[in-house]
Amino acid sequence: MVNHPSIVTSKKWKTLAFEIPPIKMKLTLQAYVRKGRFYKSTVEDGSDIIFIVDYKGNILYQNNSVRQTLGYSNNSLVGKNFFDYVPVHLLTYIKNQFLVSTRKTYNKGIEFQFKCKDKSYKYLEFNSINLNKKEGIKGLILDCRDITQRKKDAEELLRAQKAKEQFLANISHEIRTPINGIAGMAALLSQNPTHEEQKTYLNAIKSAADNLKVIINDILDLASIESGKLQLEKIGFNLNDLLNSLVDTFSMQAKEKRITLIHNLDKQANRVFIGDPVRLNQILINLISNAVKFTHAGSIKINVTAQKLKEDSYKLQFDITDTGIGIPQDKLQTIFESFSQADASVTRKYGGTGLGLTIVKQLVELQGGSISVSSKENAGSTFTFYLPYKTGKKARPVKAGVHQPKSKESFKYYSILLVEDNDINRLYASSILKMWGCHFETAENGVVALEKIRNHSFDAILMDVQMPVMDGLETTKAIRQGDPAKKDVLIIALTANATQQDYQKCLDAGMNDCIIKPFTQQDLFSSLNKHLGRKVIVKRETGIKETQGDSLVDLSYLKKMSNNNQEFINEIITTFLESMPGSIAEINQNATEGNWEQVAKVVHKIKPTITLMGINSLKDKILILEQEAKTNPGSSQATTLIQEVSASLLQAVEFLRK
Repeated sequence: MVNHPSIVTSKKWKTLAFEIPPIKMKLTLQAYVRKGRFYKSTVEDGSDIIFIVDYKGNILYQNNSVRQTLGYSNNSLVGKNFFDYVPVHLLTYIKNQFLVSTRKTYNKGIEFQFKCKDKSYKYLEFNSINLNKKEGIKGLILDCRDITQRKKDAEELLRAQKAKEQFLANISHEIRTPINGIAGMAALLSQNPTHEEQKTYLNAIKSAADNLKVIINDILDLASIESGKLQLEKIGFNLNDLLNSLVDTFSMQAKEKRITLIHNLDKQANRVFIGDPVRLNQILINLISNAVKFTHAGSIKINVTAQKLKEDSYKLQFDITDTGIGIPQDKLQTIFESFSQADASVTRKYGGTGLGLTIVKQLVELQGGSISVSSKENAGSTFTFYLPYKTGKKARPVKAGVHQPKSKESFKYYSILLVEDNDINRLYASSILKMWGCHFETAENGVVALEKIRNHSFDAILMDVQMPVMDGLETTKAIRQGDPAKKDVLIIALTANATQQDYQKCLDAGMNDCIIKPFTQQDLFSSLNKHLGRKVIVKRETGIKETQGDSLVDLSYLKKMSNNNQEFINEIITTFLESMPGSIAEINQNATEGNWEQVAKVVHKIKPTITLMGINSLKDKILILEQEAKTNPGSSQATTLIQEVSASLLQAVEFLRK
């Protein structure tokens, strides 16, 4: 039989159709949407968990995300009840939300927990679509999202916020306590105490000031570390010297508490290492200080061992073990966190900022080490940290404690310019320089300082940074660019700005060193001693001889309240001579300009000085002048009183100058 050509042709095409794959047409987005292809991507395989449930909570559908997020295999929850996977304490809430969802077209943002395949719970949040409103079917589509991480982040944020609030409360208390002590003791000192009482009050003031300095330094250290601006030294030091000095520092406290304080240094560790001994000292001071604070009986042991890693490198292990109150197990994980202490009651009972261990941890890690703690309540704690060091040849001495200059003769022949705008700070620094016997002059701002430098030669300049008219940085730059014979003078900054950035600004301006306020005699001594060699110059005598009584000025009150301390009396008189002419000029200038409110303020400011200097003839006039300036500004009586008060004060100034 002969095949019909058309049939043959048809068969050939069929054969070809099997041999040649069909051409795939590119699906347009419109066709993709029209055919509903997006359903699988968004619903079945989407990241959100989708449940379809009836009004009683029975599950009729689950998408693939249930397996990925909750661990249940496909369709394994179909036929189960949604409420069986919700924790008991949330059942009432969730059932109420279901009821609300059955009455509304949409419901959103409902948070709950759902049990996973592994029996754990995850935080979910659902938005519901009510099918009864759309399709007349009594069911809900629940679009659920995993919010477990969001909840953890929120809890962590809340915990951190509470920790910071607690820290602010602690720090406020810790700062106010020493300030209150300083103010209280200073008030008592002004009430003519006995010599023994004076010593007690002064010791209390010093102790409170030292505590305040520790708190401020903690805050600044943490800020410096966290900003990444803390610079580590690489110098030689000997651990034996460092440990002996530390034990000496804490021996008195330990003795008072009847605690045994011992240390042991492995032979391998008794050598010179290269690193930052100041930061190591800071770590050990924090840990030993805590051990002393929280140990009321028993002992504190400091043990250092060394493990050789290479020819010139070692890993040192430091163990500080005490028999103190210990740390609860649930607090061990958070004890190194910022603003954290084991218990809020710890702060109330023992004080502290809660920053010490944070600083310790960060200092250890900055040096490539690690730290851990083991503890048992009422049995004690052991803090262990490791630090890597390379060996060196020569050690620099490590200063662990505060010591006074061995001799006042050290600075007897120095000539120093003190540039400071604050009267109290100027008096404090001047008193130290005078005690050391060096010649010095003062300037209240940079302009005055430059004038004095033109006329005199100084061995050193102590330069305040923030001053009116011309600040310390500008003044230093002017000195360095000025007279070639004087541009290399030693300049040491005195600043309350204690960050590394501020320190660098001082150096960039041309200063040689920086002393942070509040500073001690030792701070000033160390800086001057480091930079100055001994120079022999003719010592100039300064000071004011004791004045005898006069009808205008009576110093009997000043003598009485200072316990007849002639040095103090001379300081007060000097301050009076420096400041009073300016106050008189300010009163007259403001009166001329009609600024009587400012006149009253200046008069009020000098009232205590009138009493202190015993200018008794002006006591009543000052009171009346202040009242007139407030209530009858510009009156003839006010003008007359200004003239009389100004004349009497200038007369007192001239008398005291003689």
